Amino acid sequence: MVAEKTQRKISGYDIVAIISAVGLIGWIVTDFYGGMIIWMLSYGVIIASILILYVFSFLDTLISLIRRGKGISKVKLTAHGIVLLVILGFNLHHSEFFKSERMLTAILKDDLFHYRLIFRENGNVENHVSGFFGFSEIHRGKYRIDNELVIFSRKPYDNNFIPDTLLIDKNQNALFMDKDSEGNFRTEKEWLNHFEIE
Repeated sequence: MVAEKTQRKISGYDIVAIISAVGLIGWIVTDFYGGMIIWMLSYGVIIASILILYVFSFLDTLISLIRRGKGISKVKLTAHGIVLLVILGFNLHHSEFFKSERMLTAILKDDLFHYRLIFRENGNVENHVSGFFGFSEIHRGKYRIDNELVIFSRKPYDNNFIPDTLLIDKNQNALFMDKDSEGNFRTEKEWLNHFEIE
């Protein structure tokens, strides 16, 4: 006697779980492309709809899990499990857990943006740029310290805003970046000519 296999059909609730999970993961990934808030402001109706669908689907899955136990849809459990894993991975990626120790942190604020340089023990440097309407991005580079100079072998920015060499002035708690016509660093604090060491 051949056992007949009964295949469970994918329900509308399963489809909602898949669509909302994929949409939510897509929105989380936008943090690497300017920031989640910017994308929320740009595509608010779409993202709000995805969030509402996801909350509905998550609550439905939770209620089904309580009522049915093992009889719950594996599609919904998998979709929500993947979202939770992505959120966990995203938070681990942004945490200091897997990164080298900070040696020095300095910040520069202008009208629209804040630039935070984080120098690490292993020679890596990160430039966390945050701006208007929740804009954020991270530029990475390499550096070395030679006496009182920070020299970038790979600048943590995609233009000439940050030069390839900075002067460390511990007395003023500053990293100066502007030079005069003779090539000497200008060490008088002015607007946008230095990073404040934190």
